[in-house]
Amino acid sequence: MTTNQPELREPTLAALIPPPEPERNRTLLDAVGGLFDQVIDRILLSSERVTSAAEGKRLVAADDDTEDVADRVQRVAVIATPIVRTLARGSRFLPRVPWVLVASTTASLVVTLRAGVHEVRVLGSLVAHRLEQATGRPADPALVKQLTLELYLSPKRTPSLSGGLPLGKLVRKWLFRGAIGRDTRKGAWKALDAAERVDLATLEARWRSR
Repeated sequence: MTTNQPELREPTLAALIPPPEPERNRTLLDAVGGLFDQVIDRILLSSERVTSAAEGKRLVAADDDTEDVADRVQRVAVIATPIVRTLARGSRFLPRVPWVLVASTTASLVVTLRAGVHEVRVLGSLVAHRLEQATGRPADPALVKQLTLELYLSPKRTPSLSGGLPLGKLVRKWLFRGAIGRDTRKGAWKALDAAERVDLATLEARWRSR
């Protein structure tokens, strides 16, 4: 059977999903924020770096290495599971969603979140390396976090470095992917390419002059 309804792309669908109620949303944002902070902080404490987009793409395509944040991933999944189920049951914007997947267990969301964390970790490592190369100084953790999220979520745009960390958009991206089981490695590859192209020396100077 065919339908005249156009197929919506991930960013469009994610924007259409309504936010959950404030208290649950705040808890989820805090959990995701804590997970993201831990991932980037661990990168900066290590001497290992991803040094090119090509290396990053190979790592993204490989098995993830998120065992060190497994507890936080599990906590986010537990909080997110009822939200995904509620949104999916009430959404008219997800006609192609496999409903068995929508009513997914916490275990399936853990798989989704681990993939997202792995992508962010690889991208953050490349951002940190390029900042250190551009400035000759250790990378500012707050700047690494801001650049990593902006590039991850909007690789076609030059990072604005304004408005704080877009954790709400990150949550929606990961919840949406969890609802439809989409592989977002191509999006991560675009972010890695953007991190290699962007003028980080100029962005770092603008960050320091705020």
